[in-house]
Amino acid sequence: MARFQEIETDRLFLRRLKTSDWEMVSYLRSDEAVNKFISRPSARSKAEALEFISKITGGSNGQESYYWVLTEKGSDTMIGSICLWNLSEDGATAEVGYDLSPQFQNKGFMSESIRAILKFGFNTLNLDAIEAYTHEKNESSVKLLKRNRFILLKDRKDEHNANNIIFRIEKISRL
Repeated sequence: MARFQEIETDRLFLRRLKTSDWEMVSYLRSDEAVNKFISRPSARSKAEALEFISKITGGSNGQESYYWVLTEKGSDTMIGSICLWNLSEDGATAEVGYDLSPQFQNKGFMSESIRAILKFGFNTLNLDAIEAYTHEKNESSVKLLKRNRFILLKDRKDEHNANNIIFRIEKISRL
């Protein structure tokens, strides 16, 4: 597996998660609007946020997952996150996950970061495919995935959440 790498895009810097990010982690994992379509444990308290950070930083060493904090260039303040996780045993596929503070939505930041993560996943990790699970009513996420050439897998179902639909992009389509 490749080591964790910081990534720079035109407007963003994608860096490693730090304990000082706990307030934004707490917000992103607990805010009702951010989590409207996501079923995941919240991190309402500082202790819960720090526990999540510890879990992620323990796994973001390039073995279990790759988790990036999104910051605007010139600022170290976390505005969202994106990750590649749930890597298959053979290293051929991974799942992408993401969240973004509402004040930064609809500005192209997530498209910019997802393109960078696809490049990392296909070129550095040599993945064959990347999948995304999103709630069927999460129109913003569906548009984001389609805009970035993910294809809806109509015959696949998320066994853990009946409301999710699954998208996939394969390496060949990125060439």
